[in-house]
Amino acid sequence: MSEKPPELYYWHVWTDDEGVSHQKRCALTDFAKQSMGGKAAPQWNDDILTGECHLMACELPVGWVGDWHENPKPQWIVVLQGSWFVETVDGTRVEMGPGEVMFGADQNTKPDADGRAGHRSGTVGDKPCRLMLVQLGDKWKAARPGAFD
Repeated sequence: MSEKPPELYYWHVWTDDEGVSHQKRCALTDFAKQSMGGKAAPQWNDDILTGECHLMACELPVGWVGDWHENPKPQWIVVLQGSWFVETVDGTRVEMGPGEVMFGADQNTKPDADGRAGHRSGTVGDKPCRLMLVQLGDKWKAARPGAFD
C-alpha cells in the first residue's frame, strides 16, 4: 500500500469578471517525496513556484482594521500567532489562526454601490496577529483559484 501525499488547504481571495472579490477554499496537492539533500530523509514537498519575491513579517495590533482595500501585490499570507479575519465584497468572512494560509489576489476589483472594493481585514481577539507575507511578481496579479494546481 502506498503512502498518500498530503494536501495543504488555503483560502484564495480573487476577483471575478465583474470586479467582485470572493474567497475560495483551495488545496495544494502536487506533493512528491524528496530529500532536501545530504542524509536528510525524504519529506513531502510541493514546488509551487521559483523566482523573485519580497518576504515580510508583520504584526497587526489588537483592534487593527484594514478597511476596504486590495492586496497590494499577489501574496501568500501565513498566520504565525494570533488571529485575523478577511471579508470580501461577496459577504464571505473567514477567520484564520496560527498555521492557516491565504493567497491574496483580489487586484482589479470595482467598487460596489457602497464603495467597497477588494477586502477588509482585521485582528480577532485580544492579542496581536503576526503574519508572514511572501509577495510575488505581477505574473500572479489577479490570479484565480486553480493557478497553483
